[in-house]
Amino acid sequence: MNAWIIAGAVTGAALLLLVSTVRLVQQYERGIVFRFGRVVPRVREPGLRLIIPLADRMVKVTMQTVVMPVPAQGAITRDNVTLTVDAVVYYRVVDPIRALVNVRDYPRAVLQVAQTALRSVIGRADLDILLSDRERINSELKSVIDAPTEKPWGVLIERVEVKDVALPDSMKRCMSRQAEAERERRARIIAADGEYQASRRLADAARAMAGTPGALQLRLLQTVVDVAAEKNSTLVMPFPVELLRYFDRTGGKPEADGAVPATILPHRRPEPVGG
Repeated sequence: MNAWIIAGAVTGAALLLLVSTVRLVQQYERGIVFRFGRVVPRVREPGLRLIIPLADRMVKVTMQTVVMPVPAQGAITRDNVTLTVDAVVYYRVVDPIRALVNVRDYPRAVLQVAQTALRSVIGRADLDILLSDRERINSELKSVIDAPTEKPWGVLIERVEVKDVALPDSMKRCMSRQAEAERERRARIIAADGEYQASRRLADAARAMAGTPGALQLRLLQTVVDVAAEKNSTLVMPFPVELLRYFDRTGGKPEADGAVPATILPHRRPEPVGG
């Protein structure tokens, strides 16, 4: 009976020892072993890994890309516009030993660096650049956050993106008025350019008709046909320009010959004789 008890105890101890010796590392993880408090240089790859019980302690570090939102930060741009900006940071661990040894709670440390860098980069940029050249702001944010995190902490910043820029209501109204004024300016320029082109075309047409007198008559007849096609009750006939020119050429001829032009006198009633 005692032998069975002893055998069971030995078997349990062996199983307990085996369980405390074997560690499972997932495909997206790396295992860092601390032996009596010191880091073992060799990083444990995915799979079943053995450690020394009571001497070793394994810490698993995920190597996946982590998506970390940066809370909205109040900032002032270089042109003194107060706004609220939030962003998102994509990072992953490239050196698990440095991520565990050189910094405590590296996700929180990356978040703090991202918040500080976001306010700093926004403060060096104008509002127009922030709204129009978002890629430039994202690239500058990535370089600013990546500098203190990659080599010292073993964390690589893969991507940084500004999500939303919240402007004050007064600034939104000013931008709306500016956009409306810009659209009105473009509309006036386009209309003026159209008037200029139309005037040049009309001048070319006038010169062509002046060289061909019959063209003016054809244009006059075409205008009459167009007006008659509308089925109007009143038809307006333009006075021929050639007739006006004829009168202009012959208007002063009788006076040159000494003739007295006819004058219409007002009618007067005869006065009675012997009143």
